[in-house]
Amino acid sequence: MLHESPLRERHQTYVRAHGGQAGTTAAAAHRPGAATGTRLAPDLEYIPYGLADQQTEPACQLVADFGDVQPEYAAIRRGAAVLDSPHRGTLLITGKDRRDFLNRMVTQELKDLARGVAKQAFWLNRKGRIDADLLLVELGDQLLVDLDINQAAHTVKTLSEFVFSEDVEIKDVSSRYHHIAVHGKLAAQVLTAAAANGSGIDRLGPLRALSITIANVPLVIAHRDQTAEPGYELFIPYDQAVSVWDALIERGDLPSGASHRGLSSAAVARPIGWHAFNIARIEAGTPLFNIDFGPTNLPHETGLLSERVSFTKGCYLGQEVVARLENLGKPKQILVGLRVHSDSLPIAGAQVFERNNDNSMGDQIGVVTSSTLSPMLGAVPIAFAMLKTAKAAPGATVLVNAEGEQASAVISPLRFWPRETDARS
Repeated sequence: MLHESPLRERHQTYVRAHGGQAGTTAAAAHRPGAATGTRLAPDLEYIPYGLADQQTEPACQLVADFGDVQPEYAAIRRGAAVLDSPHRGTLLITGKDRRDFLNRMVTQELKDLARGVAKQAFWLNRKGRIDADLLLVELGDQLLVDLDINQAAHTVKTLSEFVFSEDVEIKDVSSRYHHIAVHGKLAAQVLTAAAANGSGIDRLGPLRALSITIANVPLVIAHRDQTAEPGYELFIPYDQAVSVWDALIERGDLPSGASHRGLSSAAVARPIGWHAFNIARIEAGTPLFNIDFGPTNLPHETGLLSERVSFTKGCYLGQEVVARLENLGKPKQILVGLRVHSDSLPIAGAQVFERNNDNSMGDQIGVVTSSTLSPMLGAVPIAFAMLKTAKAAPGATVLVNAEGEQASAVISPLRFWPRETDARS
């Protein structure tokens, strides 16, 4: 069943009002995977996202762009960008035993999951494979979970199988909540201007959460950075998402020289599509579930081990596999970055090969999972790729299929920008 955004009419209205002209050729390289978009209006394109439902339709559709990817990307780096996120699902977990129960289930330590704290964790199966990538947000009397919409129902089912006498109830409330993300240097300013006075958003640290009100709509906001800029995930009542969207976008429609609650007109809140977010999250080294890794992968293969897994907590489902791999060996494959030494851009699914000493193509060692041209690196092609660990040494050169040729690429960390030297300066 298609999980439809309540904001589709607002998408169309914005494009018509701002006279955007979508550039499908330039944007196509930034689509998730190798998806092909469908233009539903003269200036608006949607792309399918996620697993098909009974082979008939995708889980949802995402706006590709609102007319021009470049200013949308610039809104992330210079202002504030508002991303409609129908691809995110929501679980509601209640009961006095919820934190203790989850601490025995997921990979992250949750004993300190106090009110207003968020944690990122994997939910594994018995074989140590990843069933879901979770953002858990504790609210004091209940817990919200952000995850890929494709994993929502399955996660409720599999987690609930382990509830016995505990006071825990797990529900899929994806139809009751809609997600909007706000990314960018000025994201906190825009949210503060839209929210009720004294919201405290400007003091909300990473992986912290608040209950706030925007446009008289009570919602939950969690601070999670995915683009190397401040990022905020909003859990909004589904039938009131339009009011929140309008309040946020209005912050970007201030006339020159005007202000709103001290917010300058330079703080632009611009709606963006998937393309712009995808560029920024790849630059920032943020792999995504169901795109760069998925249900067949182990935590050690994702490049997210230190962010999702605690090695000092008690037992959890799949722990034996994780601990054995940590103590006794290495995964067979691992997600890495690729910086391509060519103007050619590899696409998701492109094969990666070992480079022989004579520069000829050797055996296949992996595949590209995501790619883009990096504005912050001077339009250099960059990518994530899942490679055989034995062939994934940092600094090694490989060959990758890109636009009909084998382009040379160097293996790098997942994060391309900011570099370590940039972060320290």
